[in-house]
Amino acid sequence: MARARLSGGGSPGRMGRVTTAHASADPAGSVSDSSAPDASPVYGGGHPDDVGDGGPDPDGDGRGGADPDGNGDGNESADGGADADGDGDGRAPGPVADLAPIPARGAGLLVLAGTPIGDPADAPPRLAVELAHADVVAAEDTRRLRRLTQTLGVRPSGRVVSYHEVNESARTPQLVEALTAGDRVLLVTDAGMPSVSDPGYRLVAAAVERGIRVTAVPGPSAVLTALALSGLPVDRFCFEGFPPRKQGELLARLRENAAERRTLVYFESRHRLAATLAAMAEVFGAGRRAAVCRELTKTYEEVKRGGLGELAAWAADGEVRGEITIVVEGAPAPRPEDLGPEELAALVRTREEAGERRKEAIAAVAAETGVPKRVVFDAVVAAKKAAGPA
Repeated sequence: MARARLSGGGSPGRMGRVTTAHASADPAGSVSDSSAPDASPVYGGGHPDDVGDGGPDPDGDGRGGADPDGNGDGNESADGGADADGDGDGRAPGPVADLAPIPARGAGLLVLAGTPIGDPADAPPRLAVELAHADVVAAEDTRRLRRLTQTLGVRPSGRVVSYHEVNESARTPQLVEALTAGDRVLLVTDAGMPSVSDPGYRLVAAAVERGIRVTAVPGPSAVLTALALSGLPVDRFCFEGFPPRKQGELLARLRENAAERRTLVYFESRHRLAATLAAMAEVFGAGRRAAVCRELTKTYEEVKRGGLGELAAWAADGEVRGEITIVVEGAPAPRPEDLGPEELAALVRTREEAGERRKEAIAAVAAETGVPKRVVFDAVVAAKKAAGPA
């Protein structure tokens, strides 16, 4: 089956080298992806008769390097050698055994790979193998990918393209086309797992809709690392991503979260940390326990624990640097004496809206609050009468 060609610009080709930010000076003709806000280079360019380092393409297959096994598929192994195991897939034996099963031609596979959140040594071993054997590597920032591949000592053998929030909508159909043609596509983001507050969701949804297999290479997670270090309950938690930037929207979101019993996890920019912690102290209460985790797994890792009021003052008192994850204790269980008929009826209504039958919802609210079931039932009946006929 013919393979779909995907490149970031220039003549379609396959470059096995990580280019620099000055890709325009590359004699091989590699180009930068002008759609990226940071002008991240795309490894998909280059003349089809040249490899990424400007060397010749003796067999003229456009893949850069000879086809020593002579099977005409141009699929040399990652180091440019022959298909040593003779299985016709063009991949070397050995580390490939650590891969998810390599699909047959025409049966593409999307691989989501976690990347280090700070310390490059945390990269999962399978990440290097996937980078070496993927047909297409889609990276949030190709410059960061270059540094990572240098650290891992691996050279991507496939095409490398940018995939970020600016070009995600346009790039997704191209990647789906490559998957449909049988390519193994590896998706990586700057740090952590694709789709988790990072690009990836649209591509996964599109692949699933087309019946394309999706798998993952698990890796480091800022969410789980922060939870583990926070000193707060982690048996149940809720991840909220980045809170809204505008003050009104931020307060509205926090009010939605105020009664959440599970531990809450947020990402936040260092520039907005003080304002966000102050808003949390206002809505959740200054005494609600929390932890601010910054620079996780890096040299200057720090976890600051305390009440939200204390943490807000700490953040306002000096510039907090680095990438930040906030962990906030869940709301305390309501006391029976604080719950009137309206509050009890509202708790039952919330459970009904989630799909529970009224009898089950009443029993659950009674068990959760310590209020007798008869009292909860009477509160529901009173609320129904007050609302009038439906």
